[in-house]
Amino acid sequence: MSEVVSARLPKEKVRFIEKIAEEEKVDKSTILERALEHYIREWRVEKAVELYKDGAVTLSRAAEIADVSVWEMIDLLAQKKIVLQYDVEDFLEDLKALEH
Repeated sequence: MSEVVSARLPKEKVRFIEKIAEEEKVDKSTILERALEHYIREWRVEKAVELYKDGAVTLSRAAEIADVSVWEMIDLLAQKKIVLQYDVEDFLEDLKALEH
């Protein structure tokens, strides 16, 4: 189900969106939706990394927040040079997730 959302954008950005849409042979809405999906994905990853780094969530929970697998989360943390804080609680949570 979709919903119409309006936003005011500077003319320069609208022209750029139109240029991308023309080159991609899609409408402006598709370009904006792709951009928003990309931003949401980035935001989720950054939020998950931040919470994990602060010790507020486990590795499994961070992966859920980021909407990635645990292995992908480990890779993301490694890319950001964040040391894994994997303990017994994390192991038990992962084990429980595997059972489902």
